[in-house]
Amino acid sequence: MDDMGVCGGSAEQRLAVKICRVLSLYGHITDSYVIEFFTDNLWESLPESWRRSLSDLTAPELADQLLCNGNPKDTSYRSVWPLSLLALKVTAQSLAFQRTPRHDMGSADKKRPAEFQANHCQSSLLDPLFRKHVKPKKQHEIRRLGKLVTRLSEATGCDHVVDVGSGQGHLSRVLSFGQGLNVTAVEADPSLIATATKFDHDLVYMLKKERIRPTKISACDITSIASSRPPRHVLACVDPQASWEEFINQLSDPVETSTGPQELESSLAASCQSVSSSDQHHWNNFILTGLHACGDLSVAMLRHFARCPNVVGITSVACCYMKLTTCEVPQPPGVLAPSPRSDPHLQQYGYPVSSWLSGVPGHKLSYKSREVACHAIEDYIERLKGESDILRVHCYRAVLETVIRGIDPNLKRIGVQTIKNAHKLPFREYAKQGLQRVGLVPDTPIDHTLVEDMLAQQQKVVAFFSLALLLAPLVETLILLDRMIFLQEQGFHCEVIPLFKPEFSPRNLVLVAAKGVHHLAGILEEITSSNLRSGE
Repeated sequence: MDDMGVCGGSAEQRLAVKICRVLSLYGHITDSYVIEFFTDNLWESLPESWRRSLSDLTAPELADQLLCNGNPKDTSYRSVWPLSLLALKVTAQSLAFQRTPRHDMGSADKKRPAEFQANHCQSSLLDPLFRKHVKPKKQHEIRRLGKLVTRLSEATGCDHVVDVGSGQGHLSRVLSFGQGLNVTAVEADPSLIATATKFDHDLVYMLKKERIRPTKISACDITSIASSRPPRHVLACVDPQASWEEFINQLSDPVETSTGPQELESSLAASCQSVSSSDQHHWNNFILTGLHACGDLSVAMLRHFARCPNVVGITSVACCYMKLTTCEVPQPPGVLAPSPRSDPHLQQYGYPVSSWLSGVPGHKLSYKSREVACHAIEDYIERLKGESDILRVHCYRAVLETVIRGIDPNLKRIGVQTIKNAHKLPFREYAKQGLQRVGLVPDTPIDHTLVEDMLAQQQKVVAFFSLALLLAPLVETLILLDRMIFLQEQGFHCEVIPLFKPEFSPRNLVLVAAKGVHHLAGILEEITSSNLRSGE
């Protein structure tokens, strides 16, 4: 696995080939559903030498020996591991994108950013007006991404930002009120726009009440108000299949005053500066940003950046990789059917997006592997180290799957609604609630001897899932490499950097690109090594 004979092409292409080769060998682990651990005998799918090494490890040992990123020479192993397992661990961790921002590497608190040391719920680096209604995780995200977008705005000379999938408008308010940018917030859910508009109004009201004067602030902190102009909200569903011209037309339709309470709209109109005709020149240039834009939405943003002359920069933090459309799964569960194309060959899928990767053997990623890539590996490591009772849930669900199929073999992978505090329940109570949720008789007799035998194998279930999480960052890295290579094919340079503390925000990798900016790497170096360190 050391070199794999890969040569030629860009660094991103060479890395993608290596990852494809690793996943070709071990992708069956990430393709597996842990709920089928017993029904499909997943433990036996592993090499015997791996099973011997992993079967007796405690949860903390699994964390330290398998998942924690460190030098194997510094790790104490209970037994001699097979070279293939050691090689997989080292290879998986060396090929995946770095997940910890540089300025967080020496942090004394591994779980919490320094901005929350004084108050676990309130960022010390955000103005209180931006913290209202915002959870700590989101405070951390909008502060760091807000400063990155502002730095990109300065580098491109463009002060108009389009926030795609803006939700309740938390990022949009930081960019507009906090950084003084001209912001268009695009959201498909009218109820979220109504909430965002109300929050805009609340902030403007507090500005008037406290008589805070707008003052320009530096790009390295967001502790005061830079503007009194609220974001401009647009109700639109961004179609990944649509052209950039259609996208531009959507942006030209702001939310009508009928959205939300009439008195709220009237108050906003009186309190805030509206987007006047003089602002229309900004449509000549704008920056796209998306904080956890779901599935194909992040890909649509990339395509618009590459094809639309008006888009001069992009910052994209993706999520929900399992919702990406592929040729094999054109309509993933929970995703609306893509808009039909007159020519099926012109259908655009979310993965792969680059022409090059589609020709690489082993590039295909199953729905399950993309779902595993969305898990929080750092959070799971902490559960392992603390031997959390939550660890038993995977085993419970795998046993329940066996029970369900024993009653009705046609019920495979049927969705079981979340059972509250499942880890605190004895299995019999868990099984009753689970059977009821799938329409079966709760008191159906089950083989308790067989159940107890399966429950005794909980540590093996945990070990198998840990192997899947070891490989998960490779899947995420390959998806993001595909996007980088796509932009390279279009003639653009881009970077992917870890922006958020992964223990706080697991989907923390941001793709950044800008047109006509030749020192992008230097800007990101400045951002990650100095600007974001303010107060931390």
